[in-house]
Amino acid sequence: MVNATEKRLNRRKFLQGIVISDKMNKTRVVQVRWTSRHAKYQKVLHMASKYKAHDEKNASKTGDAVRIMETRPLSKDKRWVITQILNPKV
Repeated sequence: MVNATEKRLNRRKFLQGIVISDKMNKTRVVQVRWTSRHAKYQKVLHMASKYKAHDEKNASKTGDAVRIMETRPLSKDKRWVITQILNPKV
């Protein structure tokens, strides 16, 4: 039997990206890159988006690869939280 919190976590989105700014307290700007193919011309397009993510302990630094999870709105722009630091920059 699956409890309610596990069900809720399964509906959340997860993304991987690179921390590009750590200048704010408890907030990191994470850039997520992806590629897609143009429907008509079949050219590979490289795209990126920036997300503000909550980092409670200020653990991640610029250049770290992180995993972020969608969450409730924490501020005007912040709707993501850092769940894991995948590749810490030393």
